[in-house]
Amino acid sequence: MKGVLLVNLGSPESPTAKDVKPYLDEFLMDRFVIDVPFLLRSLLVRGVILQTRPKKSAAAYARIWTDEGSPLIVISKKMHKKVQDLVDIPIALSMRYGKMTILKGLQELHDKGVDEVMLFPLYPQHAMASTTTIVVLAEELRAKYFPEMKFTVVPAFYNKPDYIQALANSIKKHLDGFEYDHLLFSYHGIPKRHIRKTDITKSHCKIDFSCCHTPSVAHEFCYSHQCYETTKQVVKLLGIPEGKYSQTFQSRLAGDKWLTPYTDVEVNKMPEKGIKKLAVVTPAFVSDCLETLEEIAME
Repeated sequence: MKGVLLVNLGSPESPTAKDVKPYLDEFLMDRFVIDVPFLLRSLLVRGVILQTRPKKSAAAYARIWTDEGSPLIVISKKMHKKVQDLVDIPIALSMRYGKMTILKGLQELHDKGVDEVMLFPLYPQHAMASTTTIVVLAEELRAKYFPEMKFTVVPAFYNKPDYIQALANSIKKHLDGFEYDHLLFSYHGIPKRHIRKTDITKSHCKIDFSCCHTPSVAHEFCYSHQCYETTKQVVKLLGIPEGKYSQTFQSRLAGDKWLTPYTDVEVNKMPEKGIKKLAVVTPAFVSDCLETLEEIAME
């Protein structure tokens, strides 16, 4: 029997430092997120970051937490139900980090008789810190616990017509009645070295974005190219003219060179450009989360 496993990022159990700390530990100790040797990663995460970050992050989560719980989990569950209502095969929902584990999702499908799993990472654009880590962990768990299962991985859907149309419809709905000066596409940032690591040609990527517009098989896994392509197709569909929109990257961490331009830096420049009414869309996220509700909407 066929089945589908939807996988999103995850969330701490509550907006408290006690619950945020183990969540951040699992997330930041992922070798696909902070891609340095284990001992260095452990020293950085457990010796430095986790000494102060849990309290600060807990306060941020508290600002977006709802009566139902984590917005990302709540929205993901609603999405899961809508997908299940559309098809007559089992659909399970897991998170890469936190209590709703991929193992639990695979077990749920296995218990329902599923032996062919369509693994669906809920990320429109491919990145090693999001898509790759899901696929690798799921395959490790499959091989260990469910060797009879077969996997099919849904690739990045950054340019799929249905996704582009849905994104355009959402933007149009929220812009109706709002006389905006500028539309900003803010994508989650990643370290530039991650782009090079996912270049399957080992030679195409130049990190200066000129390569993003040159056809290449490297684009199959290039986060930067896929972000630009999403933006290009959406503005074309909506008829937004050049100069009325721009693209940036948010959520960078200190210490590395991340994709530019940075969202916070560019937003601070906008008043001097005469931009007073700014609309922001975050196409790298299929559900609202800390990065959209707190970082963009509040900060």
